Formats: sequence, structure tokens, C-alpha cells
Amino acid sequence: MLELFRVNGRINFTALVVSIFIALSVGLLSSYFVMSTFEEYVELIKPSFAPPASVFAPVWTVLYTLMGIASYRIWMYGTEREDVRSALFYYGLQLFFNFLWTIIFFGLGLRGLAYLEIILLLILIIVTTVRFYRIDEIAGYLFIPYVLWVAFASVVNLSIWLLNIDV
Repeated sequence: MLELFRVNGRINFTALVVSIFIALSVGLLSSYFVMSTFEEYVELIKPSFAPPASVFAPVWTVLYTLMGIASYRIWMYGTEREDVRSALFYYGLQLFFNFLWTIIFFGLGLRGLAYLEIILLLILIIVTTVRFYRIDEIAGYLFIPYVLWVAFASVVNLSIWLLNIDV
């Protein structure tokens, strides 16, 4: 297990904790801003394949943790490298759009805009995954569950939007 955290022969637990904390903080902060909209989400017409609301917290906790570990692995290659700085830029950008999607979809209830935003988010996640993979294959692989979940979430977002247009 510790090998997952070893990059270039070393482990930096402080950097690991900071990296995971940053990712988890994005999720916690966005969730905090939309806590009061849970009842509204429950009332929406949802497709049969939409996961129950109870699934979101555990899934996102795992995904944010994996993102944090992946970003840690990239950071450990050194920010003096242009490819590392570029990969971390896209990582930060996709985290920002991840944060925004929650606000747009849940907080503002703008499901159509949220769908456009999640497609942009998915593109940014794929770009980040490819950039991470080119630096560190493990970091790229750690992003695959995130890519798959957001691809699925985009279908759910579209379905909820279409099912609730006239409601």
C-alpha cells in the first residue's frame, strides 16, 4: 500500500495529506453551499438508473481521495518541470469546474446549464487524466474512476434536465 505513495523513491506524507485535503475540501465546500437543496433534489423526476442520494457522499469521498493521491504523485515530480505545472493547472481548473457544477445543478437548479458545464468538466478531466498519465501512469489510472463517474453523472444530469423541463 505504501508503494502507491512512493514517487521517485520517496514518500512525502505532508504533501500527500495536503493534496488529499485540497481535493476533499472542494467537495465539502460545494456540498456545504447546497445542503439546503436536498429536499428539492428528492422531488425531481429521475431516470431509473439514477443512483440514490445516499450513494453520492461515499462515492465522492473515494473519488476526491483518489484525485488527491494522483495530484500528490504529480506534484512529487517537481513543479520546476513545465509538464508538471501544466498538469497541475488543468487539475486545479477541473476542480474549480467540479465545484461549480454542484452549485449550478443543486444550488441554482439550472439543470441545462449544469449539463453544459459537466460536459466541459468531463473534457477537462480527460485532459488532466492524459497529462497525469504522461508524467506518471499510476496517477493517470487513479483518475479513471473519476472519468467514468462524471461520464455517468453527465447522462444522469441530462436525463434529469429533460425529465423535469415542464415540471
